[in-house]
Amino acid sequence: MTTTPTHTLPRVGDTAAPRTFGPLTRQMFVRYSGASGDLNPMHYDDGLARSAGHPSVFSQGMHQSALLATFATDWLGADTIRRFGVRFREQVWPDDVLTCEGTVTDVVRSPDGHLCVEVELLCLRQTGAVAISGSATFHLDGGKPL
Repeated sequence: MTTTPTHTLPRVGDTAAPRTFGPLTRQMFVRYSGASGDLNPMHYDDGLARSAGHPSVFSQGMHQSALLATFATDWLGADTIRRFGVRFREQVWPDDVLTCEGTVTDVVRSPDGHLCVEVELLCLRQTGAVAISGSATFHLDGGKPL
């Protein structure tokens, strides 16, 4: 597999250079809570999280989704993304280091003429476990049919 250069169109099997985020901190979880409006105390109150059976507070799934979306749009362009979907797979804890990866799975011309690039995305914990899996569609012709 090859890393997709920015000056050529991607091909099936091309991969993005992995990107690492972290180590994640409790402060990041608190900041994301405030920015997103997700004020569930499980993300910032250690005592409450422990009383509910968790080893500590944990990251919001949407926080990891945002990191994965940042990775994907930095790779293929924020102005070209047309669809982004994720599946939450495993919790993320303080001090986790996340690595985002992406692979081109299809490059096709849509019925209306758009150059569509489909990608599979992963956000992995340092343990190798998948925190989030996802997929996205990009229109690399600027959203205009050719």
